[in-house]
Amino acid sequence: MSTERKFFVGGNWKMNGNKASIDVIVNNLNTADLSPETEVVVSPPACYLDYTSSRVDKKKIGVAAQNCYKAEKGAFTGDISPAMIKDNGCEWVILGHSERRHVFGESDQLIGEKVAFALSQGLSIIPCVGEKLEEREAGLTEEVVFRQTKAIADNVKDWSKVVIAYEPVWAIGTGKVATPAQAQEIHQRLRTWLSEKVNPAVAQNVRILYGGSVNAANCKELGTQPDIDGFLVGGASLKPEFVDIINARR
Repeated sequence: MSTERKFFVGGNWKMNGNKASIDVIVNNLNTADLSPETEVVVSPPACYLDYTSSRVDKKKIGVAAQNCYKAEKGAFTGDISPAMIKDNGCEWVILGHSERRHVFGESDQLIGEKVAFALSQGLSIIPCVGEKLEEREAGLTEEVVFRQTKAIADNVKDWSKVVIAYEPVWAIGTGKVATPAQAQEIHQRLRTWLSEKVNPAVAQNVRILYGGSVNAANCKELGTQPDIDGFLVGGASLKPEFVDIINARR
């Protein structure tokens, strides 16, 4: 386990919440005893970026947008830009989440372009990769994950601002979770790919998160795997158990 890679836990709230529920979540995090060894980022819906950013304890918690477009401004109805994210006091954005890929039809190419633009505008990014169930069952996991990662890696100059999330689509919101061994295997192969295709230093230093039905019950065992550097958490990030996940390595 690398001592250089700080444990990282992101909470993706997806299209959930209102000001009242955000107050409860944020108050719980602000007052909790969070491990100083874990970097924490929460990701509210776009309309609550400012509200959340103004209420979290910035010394303990960062705020991420769930998506952004590849342009500074313009005729892109319904979208937001990196500049808008920063103007709301936020430094992070999730890109290429499986729901953006499979519900909204975003291509590898578009996600790569978003990666390049978000980084050029000074945001840190959490790009997501992962295979669907039929792809895993067909033995295509590595092919899919490496293809998605290449579209991201080709657009990264500064890897210090990148935290990759591996999220097997079949485990997201389904209650199914990759076993620690399954998750570790893909993380390790992804790190080997980065070593060969980008460079060994990037592979050693970049944090790779696991996402997919992570909860208080399974986070500790997942967190012991040598190539799992944290989690991108969905539903459980809306609940008090998110604190237990943040403290998984304690």
